Amino acid sequence: DLVFGLAPGLALDAPPAGWHLATPERYKDIAARLIAGAPARLDGPADWIAASDIALSDDAEITLQVTERAGPYDPDRLVYVAETLALGVGSERGADPTEMIRLVTETLRQHGLDPRAVAGVFSLDLKADEPAMHALADALGRPARFFDAATLEAEASRLATPSEAVFREVGCHGVSEGAALAAAGPDARLLVVKHKSERCTCAIAIAPRPIEAAAIGRPRGRLSLVGIGPGKSEWRTPEAERLIGRAEDLVGYSLYLDILGPLTDGKTRHDYPLGDETERARAALDLAAEGRNVALISSGDIGIYAMASLVFELVAKEDRGDWGRLEIEVAPGISALQAAAARIGAPLGHDFCAISLSDLLTPWEVIERRLQAAAEGDFVVAFYNPVSLRRRHQLPRAREILLEHRPPKTPVILARSLGRPEETVRVTTLETLSVDDVDMLTLVMVGSSTTHYDGRFVHTPRGYLAAGKRDIGPKRRQA
Repeated sequence: DLVFGLAPGLALDAPPAGWHLATPERYKDIAARLIAGAPARLDGPADWIAASDIALSDDAEITLQVTERAGPYDPDRLVYVAETLALGVGSERGADPTEMIRLVTETLRQHGLDPRAVAGVFSLDLKADEPAMHALADALGRPARFFDAATLEAEASRLATPSEAVFREVGCHGVSEGAALAAAGPDARLLVVKHKSERCTCAIAIAPRPIEAAAIGRPRGRLSLVGIGPGKSEWRTPEAERLIGRAEDLVGYSLYLDILGPLTDGKTRHDYPLGDETERARAALDLAAEGRNVALISSGDIGIYAMASLVFELVAKEDRGDWGRLEIEVAPGISALQAAAARIGAPLGHDFCAISLSDLLTPWEVIERRLQAAAEGDFVVAFYNPVSLRRRHQLPRAREILLEHRPPKTPVILARSLGRPEETVRVTTLETLSVDDVDMLTLVMVGSSTTHYDGRFVHTPRGYLAAGKRDIGPKRRQA
């Protein structure tokens, strides 16, 4: 629309963000008349039009109208709906999303307001985890943003229906009206006072200019717990890459963040040394509680001997409301035991278990009982944390227990630095397994009594061959 002298990237039929052309069917006719030199009357504030080369006149036949109202509209008008409405909402805990959507839809209809004029859904931060709030925002295609009680209480003098009961409960005299006014700004006015259904409320304030909802209040914080697999990028799931891609902040052990390579570009990194797991988890939770989109990164599967359980433990123990209201999502990753198995064949073809040999958090007596049970049950066993610089006796003891219940020649897989350039995978036997062959980067997998190594691959039969039943597929019917 260089003809009209509009700013680059704008056109009368492609207005700026926060604006919607409500009468596109009239565009060609009115644009042709404007190109021919006809003047237009600007009805409502629209700086992007006022700054153009369009001839403006108060008595023109053509009107460029700015409104928050729904149609129908008069002829000879090119109508724009501007996002000048702030929708404030409140609800009881666990309110039905359908009820909230119905209340807002009916309120907009009763007052002749165009849903496209709603800039965002706004409420008290205590409501940030209410499904009804987010269902409404999704239905309108608008962001949900939240304020603390002090911000809403600052609007108390402008409320139409202040409530002492609400103040005693949440610290402000009105949630829906207060949120609407806080979002719309100091020059706004309350256009629709509080409307109520059985468990929900809504109110609408109107601002003199379109509202930039993304710059107001806070969104609900989001914490993604992401397992990135053992190392190589090909082992990362599309979901993991999607969650990392949308995150603003990445929290993790420095090596894990380095492994992500270009995926960290444009993100704020929060690097931690090896260890410091609790500090990492707290940092991720605190960042998300500020309304940020955070990804906590772990190798392998973040739910297996990793950070996910620590995060949920902290949320449950500390009873912090700002943590409890977070959106938390877990993305699984390929675990070391899966990667090791795939590299050498199919050793997990029958029942298996994983046992951590670290006694930092679990007493050794408990670990021994689990070793005994796994040995007696003839499980394939994957040992995590088999050794450290100081822990050297646990793996030999585990070997002794297993040798009491399975043959000395039982295959043992030693998989080190899986998915990385220095990866090694080799097979030894239970009788020759030595602690000196293992370090902190090694996963040790001990086969069951039926696990077989043919010099190239290791596999554990699914049970049929172990039982001497050679016919492991469906019988073919005789013709």
